[in-house]
Amino acid sequence: MELPVVVGVDGSESSLRAVDWAADEAALRGVPLRLVFASLWEHYEGSQLAEALGKQSERVRAQNIMDSVALRAHRRQADVKVSTHVEPEEPDYVLVRESRSASLLVTGNRGRTGLAEALLGSVSLTVAGHAHCPMVVVRGDHDDRTLPGTYDRIVLGVGEGPTAPVAVRFAVEEAQRRRVPVEALRAWRCPAHESTDHPLLTGEPARLHEQRAVEDLEAALKEVPADVDLRRRTVEGHPRTVLVEASHRAGLLVIGARRGQRHFGLQLGRVAHGVLHHSACPVAIVPERA
Repeated sequence: MELPVVVGVDGSESSLRAVDWAADEAALRGVPLRLVFASLWEHYEGSQLAEALGKQSERVRAQNIMDSVALRAHRRQADVKVSTHVEPEEPDYVLVRESRSASLLVTGNRGRTGLAEALLGSVSLTVAGHAHCPMVVVRGDHDDRTLPGTYDRIVLGVGEGPTAPVAVRFAVEEAQRRRVPVEALRAWRCPAHESTDHPLLTGEPARLHEQRAVEDLEAALKEVPADVDLRRRTVEGHPRTVLVEASHRAGLLVIGARRGQRHFGLQLGRVAHGVLHHSACPVAIVPERA
């Protein structure tokens, strides 16, 4: 069975960019596109339109949005099979449940205006921390970064210690679909208490931390096929800052998130949160078991 690309829809400009991105991704993967609308989003913007039309607000909002978005997706990628689904439930619950039977889950990074915008931002973070499949939060102003030829590279963030192979495989497969390189990036820092003013030891702690970063990078990439255009890079700096800077020249930024044994969902740390808030390109969060 072909697992679809699922995209959360609420009618905002951000979610429309997510629909475009998801439609392109579904075309590249050769799988269906499933548009999902959680109708409780309607409660955050009132019911004036529905009252004027003499209909229930959720019904009007859902029908109008899904009809127009389905048409938009079909015009974007005519060969992709598109289906729509409306649920009268909270969006985070619906999208996490949808992720159980999806190849990829896609959302925008914010909702409509006012309170809804803040709530959908919260929903995206919540879903990113609990999704059962890889999730992409579509950030940035470019709506065509999934199309072949528009990507410059896929950036893969590699952290300290063992990097789960699922995130590596995801980055490699995305790059192969687009025929672009993978830039594997490992940030490192030398703690201030390890620095020294002795002239014979100047730079030694930093060299050791950089060497450890190189070793982590090599260990994470050891299973990558030889025919992949793979570029390794270590950079001194805070991981969040380094990854956000790299996102300006990337089509997709990929990071892994480990699923704890005693916790529900993914453990999104400060780096993941910072990247989701500030990346200049779409961000893929790939769940991995610790």
